[in-house]
Amino acid sequence: MAKGKSKRGFWKILGLIILLFFLLSIFFTIIFRWVNPPVTPLMVIRKVQYGYPIEKKWKPIEEISPYMYRAAIASEDNYFLGHNGFDVIAIDQAVKERKSGMRKRGASTISQQTAKNVFLWPKSSWLRKGFEVYYTFLIETFWGKERIMEVYLNVIEMGPGIYGAEAAAQHYFHCSAKHLSARQAALITACYPAPLHRNPARPSGYLNRQAGVIQGRMARYGNPQFTDEYIKGCRKRYKEAVKKWEKKKAIRKKH
Repeated sequence: MAKGKSKRGFWKILGLIILLFFLLSIFFTIIFRWVNPPVTPLMVIRKVQYGYPIEKKWKPIEEISPYMYRAAIASEDNYFLGHNGFDVIAIDQAVKERKSGMRKRGASTISQQTAKNVFLWPKSSWLRKGFEVYYTFLIETFWGKERIMEVYLNVIEMGPGIYGAEAAAQHYFHCSAKHLSARQAALITACYPAPLHRNPARPSGYLNRQAGVIQGRMARYGNPQFTDEYIKGCRKRYKEAVKKWEKKKAIRKKH
């Protein structure tokens, strides 16, 4: 009898913990729609692990050069304004490359990276991926694309102890994020995969080439907007791209 009560007590406590997690996660996601996250888990981890300072200065998206979000979309997530947080084409490509033994392709969208940076820890695992999916769904539901991009450009790691576009602009180019040129934005963005080991102010040949590729894509993709009408068009184009991709997949399977 005591054993049965003990089990019921355990499941009751577990249920309360899960309920509390869901309530708090939704609460903080809604709060961060208007309140800027003061610090992220990654900032704290870097501080504890390496003693890095936390250089950051929040700027609204209107005070960040449009070249920064254009470079981010061109480099990190071409379909950012079209998908619902998850790019099925990129995921499919990553799975295909992994199966064929090719270089692993990153499939995380800007939305997923933002969710990870704001709410989670950096070390990859299936558990973290699960939480990442959950928080990506929440921010896509409660924030919208412009807020996601604004948070992304303010919290992403851009160097040892350097977080966000404003801190990066001041540290590397001695200007405000608002005045970053297309080349400077492309160089900063080219550092994202390894920000602790790359310096946009002293770029290697590889970094210069990557920045050139990003600038080329920026010119090709034009100037994205965060208006409802523009996003509606992006969603339509993304659906069409997914249909084309699925047709190609079906053809490949037949052969």
